[in-house]
Amino acid sequence: MKVSVITICYNRKATIGQSVKSVLAQDYTDIEYIVIDGNSTDGTQDIIQSFGDKITTYISEPDKGMYDAINKGFALATGEVVGLMHSDDVFYDNCVVSKIVEAFKNNPDTDAIYGDGIYVTNDQDEKIVRNRIGGAYDYKKLKKGWLPLHPTVYIRKATINRLGNYDLNFKIASDTEFLLRYLFKYKINILYLNTYIVKMRMGGMSTSYKRALEVLKEDYRIYKYHNLAPLSVVFQKKMIAVMQYIKK
Repeated sequence: MKVSVITICYNRKATIGQSVKSVLAQDYTDIEYIVIDGNSTDGTQDIIQSFGDKITTYISEPDKGMYDAINKGFALATGEVVGLMHSDDVFYDNCVVSKIVEAFKNNPDTDAIYGDGIYVTNDQDEKIVRNRIGGAYDYKKLKKGWLPLHPTVYIRKATINRLGNYDLNFKIASDTEFLLRYLFKYKINILYLNTYIVKMRMGGMSTSYKRALEVLKEDYRIYKYHNLAPLSVVFQKKMIAVMQYIKK
């Protein structure tokens, strides 16, 4: 089973090397690694190119944002299963992809798999800031603000081809719309893998405090778009996040 891992980046010189090494260090060998760079100007491209043909596919060109870049990766992916590795993050350990593949093989009717993740400080100590335990899947939880952690979700390429890419009408939180569309609207068959998938650095693309208010506003639009009570669901979603900090 080939797995396509996609990394999208723009001006991530400080972290991109560790992210790439994390993918290349996986003990599962049938990985197609795709890196989409948004025409970085800070030396990121030099670091990516230093890995040579260890990266299966690499393109660098201007894009319309991170979700446009991910969609480009989807178009290039030829694996049976597709997942993301953000340019600020790393796999939790070297056997994550092996565990994901084993779960898909043992559950052939599953469209997607998700797991757990931790957020760590953006320094050498990497102290745990937030513990994101996905927990067993329950459709009812979607109406209460729960969603799987985006970078832990691995999806069959056939399912992506059937249900579509990220919606570029949402610039900051399109991952929320993407997951709601797949889980809430289309009710795909998704399985919880009780293991840590990813380690995420605070202050990266997906954890920046500066974007928190903008994400909140876009989440409101997305939940309203999917005919859910936006104020209630967004509030509950934020409370879930607060509890993850408290219980870390």
